[in-house]
Amino acid sequence: MRRLIVLLTILFVILGIASFASRYFQKNAQSGQLLRPQEATKVVTEESVTIDVVKEVGPSVVTVVEETTGVQSFNPFSIFDIPQQQQTQPQSMNIGSGFIVTSDGFVITSKHVVSDTNVKYNIITANDKKYTVQKVYRDPLNDIAILKVDPSENPGQSLKPVVLGDSSRLQVGQFVVAIGTALGEFKNTVTTGVISGLGRGITAGDQFQGLAERLDNVIQTDAAINPGNSGGPLVNSSSQVIGINTAVSVNGQNIGFALPINVVKDSLANFNEHGQFERPFLGVAFKIIGKDVALLNNVAQGAYVQSIIPSSPADKAGIKPGDIIIEADGQQIGEGKGDLAKIIAGKKVGDSISLVVWRDGAKLNLKAILESAPAQ
Repeated sequence: MRRLIVLLTILFVILGIASFASRYFQKNAQSGQLLRPQEATKVVTEESVTIDVVKEVGPSVVTVVEETTGVQSFNPFSIFDIPQQQQTQPQSMNIGSGFIVTSDGFVITSKHVVSDTNVKYNIITANDKKYTVQKVYRDPLNDIAILKVDPSENPGQSLKPVVLGDSSRLQVGQFVVAIGTALGEFKNTVTTGVISGLGRGITAGDQFQGLAERLDNVIQTDAAINPGNSGGPLVNSSSQVIGINTAVSVNGQNIGFALPINVVKDSLANFNEHGQFERPFLGVAFKIIGKDVALLNNVAQGAYVQSIIPSSPADKAGIKPGDIIIEADGQQIGEGKGDLAKIIAGKKVGDSISLVVWRDGAKLNLKAILESAPAQ
């Protein structure tokens, strides 16, 4: 009898545990949680962060529009199929993205997005308000441009600036959100990812513009960046802009690049101080000659001068096309050695720079006084 009571007691305990477990898993399944409620909580948190970032930064992201002239030669639906008189009318083409940095109408974008100095630009805000770009300021040193619009062009509307973060504190693996006009068509497209690498060096361009330029110390991310995203913001989980989306690799998947926001902050400080970009300027176009090429052609290693801008500091100093700059301020120039562009960028307008030039087998010591780079 005692043995029967013990067996019945054990059976009731087992049935109780089974009933409790059944109710627990049924309840979690109905609420969208499976066997790992912590994972579900994590997903909800990431979704919330993305939503909060988009709500905070999305209204500050703009589409950069280039005005073009369209030509209509005939009416394709005419039953007589008779060509009509040609008509021209302004049309718009979305070419990139940007973001508002001040409420009085300054917008940041990539320089290659607004590279054409012979066309007019507009911006379209997230709520479809159009503003005419009155002035374009292009940084001659970086792939950055500042656009100026008049907020009063749309009375009753306000321009919401973004918050700029600190790109010097970024870490690989950090969560990021990219926002922009993907493919020049889909406004305020949102993609997410992580920082895949820091301090990358790339040659970047844009298929809409056909331009390419060397960019150093950029941020690599696996957040999807497409043509048309150029100039848009890369944002951290605190809704701070930490980079400008600038390029995407055509040779791989999920490889995009952004210019660190601290570079933008330096450019803004330079602009605010002078009312324009004031950068030191030598006035030479050059190509680096490495050791192998130098030995093959029996010349010195350094920066081979391809052309000189007339009346530039280089021209005034006596530098000529065909010269090879082998030293600048005591630093040797060449592959794995000093970078002429960086040495110049580290100086101020009005500073002098000492140059050692190789010309026809002889060394010449020259000195140039750096001037402000001409407006682009």
